[in-house]
Amino acid sequence: MNASGNTLSTCSDTKGSRYRHIGDLTGEPPTREFTEISIPVPWGYLAGKWYGPQEIQPILGLHGWQDNAGSFDLLVPLLPPHVAFLSVDLPGHGLSSRLPDGCYYNSIDNIYLIRVIMKKYKWEKLYMIGHSMSSIIGFVFAALYPNEMGMLIGLDALKPHQRAPHKMLRSLETRMIGFIEEDERNRSKDEPPAYTYNELIERVHFGSFQSLNQDVCKFMMARNIQKSLKYPDKYYFTRDRRLKFYNYTIGSQELCNEMAKRITCPYLFIKGRQSIYFEDKKYYDETINVLRAKKNFEYFECDGTHHLHMNNPENIIDPIVDFIEKYGPRQRAGIKERHIAIIEKQSKL
Repeated sequence: MNASGNTLSTCSDTKGSRYRHIGDLTGEPPTREFTEISIPVPWGYLAGKWYGPQEIQPILGLHGWQDNAGSFDLLVPLLPPHVAFLSVDLPGHGLSSRLPDGCYYNSIDNIYLIRVIMKKYKWEKLYMIGHSMSSIIGFVFAALYPNEMGMLIGLDALKPHQRAPHKMLRSLETRMIGFIEEDERNRSKDEPPAYTYNELIERVHFGSFQSLNQDVCKFMMARNIQKSLKYPDKYYFTRDRRLKFYNYTIGSQELCNEMAKRITCPYLFIKGRQSIYFEDKKYYDETINVLRAKKNFEYFECDGTHHLHMNNPENIIDPIVDFIEKYGPRQRAGIKERHIAIIEKQSKL
């Protein structure tokens, strides 16, 4: 049990045929030791991986659409050991509970989840790293609650994307139909299609539009699969298939710019040069220019795809660590000093 009263289990435990990191399947060690945590919510629980000290506030890490807490498996080991980090599976992803049958996934609902996590651990301010969809959610949260966001680091996706009205209407129309079909499939309780390990890697790679390198797909895959009961040498994806029809609609470009104006926290945004912008770049540039006028906004661009934090974490770790050391949770200084003192003591032995 940690200082917040959470009952915690170590990553060496296993939950039946579910996998908390790729080592639960392959036997390799985790990229960094962590503790599996569970946060109660009205429909079940949120699952997550807590790295580092448990007596201090961690940085909250939230992943992108159809990814999971394994999204940060290759970035977190590069952080200083005194930095605590909590990577959480969003509902329907990874090991977290799905929403009940008939309930639609809306990206704005993740604002509620953040507040649930903050209340659980009694955080007065949020310190967060978000990738893709969760980078956008961090942007929205920082605008809605500027006094409660202590620090935000966004990876590759900046803000709610703008689409032509006719395309947006068509998307809403088809997504609802697709959602209903997948909701009915979920209720049938039939096992989804099963694949060999190598087929899973290939599907994750191409499912990311080849943004994820094949050699790192296993880290993303682990929390999203389960061993088939029908085929001993195969696995199936466990993420909620309704997630394919997520509702991303949040607001207009005017609203996005107004949100950018409201953000007051230290904010680092990182963009991969080989990634796309998900909208006409003029909208992205317009909002970036609003943010650039703020003294505590920093922008970093480097080579990398949309999943640059997994393919090339070494390319972005320096600006991230520098930003955390300047603006991260206040406990960092004391922990860092104690860590340095321990190292100095050991070096004298």
